[in-house]
Amino acid sequence: MADKKESIRILTLNCWGLKYIATHRAARLTEIGRQIALASPAPEIIGLQECWTQQDYESIRTQTSHILPYSKFYFGGIWGAGLAIFSKWPIESSTMYEYPLNGRPTAFFRGDWFVGKGVACARIRFGKGKGDVAEVFCTHLHAPYEQEPHDSYLAHRTAQAWEIAKLMRGASERGHLVIGLGDFNMLPSSFAHRLIRAHSPVVDAWQVIHPDSSIGAAKDGVEKARGKPVPTAEFNLHMNGATCDGPYNTWRWEKGDQKRLARGEDVGVNKDGLDMKGKRLDYIFVGGEELGWGVSDVKILMTERHPQLKCSLSDHFAVEAIITRDLTSSSTNEAEKSNRLTLSAETYDHILDMIHVYVRRERSQRRWRLTHFIASVLVTIGCLVGVWWNGDRPYIPFILTLVSTLSFAAGMLDGLIGGLFVSSELRALKEFEWEIRNTKRLIEQAQ
Repeated sequence: MADKKESIRILTLNCWGLKYIATHRAARLTEIGRQIALASPAPEIIGLQECWTQQDYESIRTQTSHILPYSKFYFGGIWGAGLAIFSKWPIESSTMYEYPLNGRPTAFFRGDWFVGKGVACARIRFGKGKGDVAEVFCTHLHAPYEQEPHDSYLAHRTAQAWEIAKLMRGASERGHLVIGLGDFNMLPSSFAHRLIRAHSPVVDAWQVIHPDSSIGAAKDGVEKARGKPVPTAEFNLHMNGATCDGPYNTWRWEKGDQKRLARGEDVGVNKDGLDMKGKRLDYIFVGGEELGWGVSDVKILMTERHPQLKCSLSDHFAVEAIITRDLTSSSTNEAEKSNRLTLSAETYDHILDMIHVYVRRERSQRRWRLTHFIASVLVTIGCLVGVWWNGDRPYIPFILTLVSTLSFAAGMLDGLIGGLFVSSELRALKEFEWEIRNTKRLIEQAQ
């Protein structure tokens, strides 16, 4: 036992498995399952995102059951959670934790509000010892629609980062290995990334192995400020860990190149060409230094194209990390120590300001929507009165009835959004605000 080491191979992938929307969904996810099944050495814990349909999950589960006999498909929200966890070892328990803040009801057309965004939690026992338990947290944070600091969903993603950080911190306090993985929809320089690393005892696996890797796409201001040369496509993939928007992913190509590929043309990628857009959105966080766990390797996988369709298997690439436990030592790796962050009390003031700005906007929109609802009721009543008193022109009642119906339907929708859904969102923000204030108070007392 003196020289014994153990390792776990972990993989995360956003499958882009949106039903009816994602192109070649079934064929791509079937190939994803096939490649996982043929992987050598095989992954031992996998977290998938945007695996929306039971059919796709069953396809992957059937193909990989010989190496990953234990798995869980997670349900949540109106359209599902899109999350699944696969394991070589038994899953002792699991929970689907839905985020209290998940999309603006006033922007329901973007879809995030309908899906069950949250954290798929699984407790996995990989040995007989008391500490041989891994708590796995697989998630997909709210999509960004603008760049920070102008991202209108920054408050939501910050709240979601706070929630998963709490879950991972709790697992660490229970003395378990912590594995957080998924599509976090954030850059390594983002506020959510700093919050996770500071509020939970985890490290970003990629930054442990590549501490000087990019903190954004080459075109982003935060990356330009570092003064680094624009990376090549090859460098950005293997050294910066760009999982999304890079030239190797066919779904990010120009439409013309995608059409050529669809016609069967052999469209290649210039590996030495400059990559201005590729960035890292997919992460594996690991916590377990007190148990002797450390990150020993990390790489990008699933870059191969579909053998028949010649397209990328997803609009994201997979991240694989190998973590190793040295039973002779529980000392923290120096690279991991350097990746730890602490947040000052002023940082929590920044979060509170962010919440207040967002709340003011939502309250203003709620007032306008409720005003629209009341106006639609008055318009409907007026139209019905007009129908009652009109008897000479038969087309007038039809027009008034149509206007009344459309007006009331639109007003009722705004009434539901403003009266129920926005109110629910504001109450969740109050809970988040209390937690931030409480944490700030504890930090100030400790200083």
